[in-house]
Amino acid sequence: VQLQASGGGLVQAGDSLRLSCVASGRTSSGSTVAWFRQAPGKEREFVAAMFRRSSSIHCADSVKGRFTISRDNAKNTVYLQMNSLGPEDTAAYYCAASSSVILSNLRNRAAYNYWGQGTQVTVSS
Repeated sequence: VQLQASGGGLVQAGDSLRLSCVASGRTSSGSTVAWFRQAPGKEREFVAAMFRRSSSIHCADSVKGRFTISRDNAKNTVYLQMNSLGPEDTAAYYCAASSSVILSNLRNRAAYNYWGQGTQVTVSS
């Protein structure tokens, strides 16, 4: 499975962006898909995930109410809609997927075995 993330850019505080992640290869609509982000000098952190079995959505507290994850299985694409962006959201954003994630570890980056290359989001104040 190959993941290709896109949609990042330079925006102002308060703006919105939508990131896309297209999957190719042996994809499965039964995979858990997620977004992580990594700011300079910091560890990669969980942002949001859509669990494979229930399609339930899970978000980090820092983005809850502002970001949402969705997927279009017909297009093999996962989206991250980001609203009310702030400078603290500046990071490289990575999409990830796995067919073996369970609820207890879906926020753990080690649980994902497929990763996209990252797309940079920069928010100016």
